[in-house]
Amino acid sequence: MNAGRLASIGGWLRRRAENVAVALLATVFVAFLLQVVFRYLLNLPLGWTLEVSTLAWMWLVLWGAAFIVRPADDISFDILCNVASPRMRRVFDIVSGTALVLLLLVTLPAVVDYVTFMKIERASYIGVRLDVLFSVYVIFVAALVVRFSIRVWRAASGTTHVPAVEASGQTD
Repeated sequence: MNAGRLASIGGWLRRRAENVAVALLATVFVAFLLQVVFRYLLNLPLGWTLEVSTLAWMWLVLWGAAFIVRPADDISFDILCNVASPRMRRVFDIVSGTALVLLLLVTLPAVVDYVTFMKIERASYIGVRLDVLFSVYVIFVAALVVRFSIRVWRAASGTTHVPAVEASGQTD
């Protein structure tokens, strides 16, 4: 499979991940509106709307961070990155990426153990098992391990340009 085909598949998958994020945000919005209408206009508070909006928001944040946020959107120490040479920026990427991957891999067994343990509990109103609801965190950790492993590999092999971020937000 050539690089163009992989990029095409990757773009399609990214758009589907964005579709999931849009659906989650719409869920948060609708649940919030229902809560406002039922609580303040009808004086009939709905407990499940708070639970749905909170869980959908959790999924939205972790899903988005795992599959939608681009490397250019990552937080960096601009003061250090702007004065560093491209070679030093690659070293920063290698060191920080390796540390993050190792930290996530060390914690992954405990994360999986805890999430699978939560199968004994259910959400109060909607009744969904908590292991299903919290499984997004395992997906998040796995996606970050893959993403930052690729980033470290590219920085180590010199196959990517690590731009400096200027004060205007533009990259070189």
